[in-house]
Amino acid sequence: MILISHRGNINGRIPERENHPDYIQEALDLGYDVEIDVWCIEDKLYLGHDEPQYNINKSFLRNDRLWVHCKNPEALNKLKLEKINIFYHETDTVTLTSFGHIWAYPGKQPIKNSIAVMPEFYLDNISQCIGICSDNIQNYK
Repeated sequence: MILISHRGNINGRIPERENHPDYIQEALDLGYDVEIDVWCIEDKLYLGHDEPQYNINKSFLRNDRLWVHCKNPEALNKLKLEKINIFYHETDTVTLTSFGHIWAYPGKQPIKNSIAVMPEFYLDNISQCIGICSDNIQNYK
């Protein structure tokens, strides 16, 4: 089972730390994969959920344990040819990441071989999933 920390959260949300490079690294150091939010504004990359906050470079994103949610089409376009696990979605039932994983919208399970996002919100059946992304990922160990 792939265990994915949502924005760096392990045991509940800490909004003021979400998507901060140090917070992401802490989750990686604990052995989790991490879903992060990336923006591209004026050809520069930033981490941040609702807005671009922390300037980063492509080398930061070149980690097979990062799941990069492109928050605007510009980020998707800038990263599409890189060897980075990216995806873009809004409310689609599923989207396919550039590494070939099925990323499912919360509440849409069960979907065979998918990543379940926040399954605790909808008491999703995760029996067919290959991974889980959650703010409380520690609970799935």
